[in-house]
Amino acid sequence: MELLERINTALKEAIKSKDTDTRNAIRMLLTAIKNKEKELRRELQEQEILQLIATAIKQRKDSIAQYEKGGRTDLAEAERREVRILQQFMPEELSPEALQALVREVIQEVGATSVKDLGKVMKPLMAKIAGRADGKTVHEMVRQELSG
Repeated sequence: MELLERINTALKEAIKSKDTDTRNAIRMLLTAIKNKEKELRRELQEQEILQLIATAIKQRKDSIAQYEKGGRTDLAEAERREVRILQQFMPEELSPEALQALVREVIQEVGATSVKDLGKVMKPLMAKIAGRADGKTVHEMVRQELSG
């Protein structure tokens, strides 16, 4: 599993270079992976690991917003550092044009014609996107495409 190997290698490098922020963020990620594997009683696929990373990034971004609202810029900055560390394991984000093309392709594949078909489009689309775009952005783009 290439992604898990990259994560473990990054952890070793962080430990060697005494980079505590990176070490802690990667250990948190590996713990989440191990917990999910115990829950499912099997090893995770690369796609599932990417989903865990995306969830962790989303949680950090939500925390950043809360910390900034509360005037805790020090904690918000710590969360930003973790987001940057975790993002290095995610695939490169899709450009808006590439995302739009994927949206149109999946809409045609499933034969969606109205906003009522949003759910039929989102599931296969999110599988194809695989962490390369934000879910909210994708949802809005599909909604616009189906209503226009």
